[in-house]
Amino acid sequence: MRKFILTLTVLGALSPFLTNAQSYPNQPIKLIIPFAAGGPSDALARGFTPKLSENLGQPIILENKPGAGANLAAEFVANSKADGYTLFLMMVGTQAINETLYKKLNYNVVKDFSPISLVASSSLMLVANPSVPVKSVAELIAFDKANPGKVSFGSSGAGTPLHLAGELFNTQAGTNILHVPYKGAAPALTDVLGGQIQTAIVGTPAALPYVKSGKLTGLGVTSLKRSSNAPEIPAISETLPKFEVELVYAIVAPANTPKAIVDKLNSQLVSVLNNPDIKSQLNSRGFDVVTSTPNQLGEYIKSEVAKWAPIVRKSGITAE
Repeated sequence: MRKFILTLTVLGALSPFLTNAQSYPNQPIKLIIPFAAGGPSDALARGFTPKLSENLGQPIILENKPGAGANLAAEFVANSKADGYTLFLMMVGTQAINETLYKKLNYNVVKDFSPISLVASSSLMLVANPSVPVKSVAELIAFDKANPGKVSFGSSGAGTPLHLAGELFNTQAGTNILHVPYKGAAPALTDVLGGQIQTAIVGTPAALPYVKSGKLTGLGVTSLKRSSNAPEIPAISETLPKFEVELVYAIVAPANTPKAIVDKLNSQLVSVLNNPDIKSQLNSRGFDVVTSTPNQLGEYIKSEVAKWAPIVRKSGITAE
């Protein structure tokens, strides 16, 4: 009898969660985007959320919360109610880097979120001004070693994935290409076009028109394999094995979101992302669809924190 009463007590305690999960969603869902409207994250979200909203039967409201290197949005979601109505479009590399880059964070990227699924990836491209006498990654490495201190690369800012992609390149190639930080990828692209800097690491979609027009030399993409958006450009890994840096996006919820809600979101999200029309639309915007189970995403986030920690420490940069 005591066991029976205990079972009823446990079921009674769980019943609100079970009911909520079964009726989910019954109100609009907010998707928090950590960057300003009009950027790549915004374009990605607008590419798949209308169909996801249709499938879930509730509006999905996009809310941009830029600031503090994406930490403002991350902290907001981490502290939100774990009911499935506040989600986070996470750029995994950025949040993984921030774990080491910032001396103090009010959240932990591994512990304070419930992973739902990977969403998409987008490669970066290492480009050079045509005045630099190199046509490949191997030639750039040789040129830098023959001209120490004369080659620079621009990025979107200190501590960003674009900056640390360059630091990873230096580490693996044994080069010492000097970093020039900019306030965004656009001014870095402008200066490499103008010859103020020799090379830059920028998003593949942004670089591609200039490479195709001959205004820049595309040396390599940072994805492990050639990008479907630029198959004619070699992967840097063809010269530096295992070199890989991608802008990887995922959907997460606050920690302790009920498993039934996580599973429902995962199922619906994966279904939407694998829709041929959605895939084609996202591909035209420079994204490759990538999906996962919640557990796979959780392990990937852990691996990214471990990957970037030594690179951040070696770079010597910190942020408050």
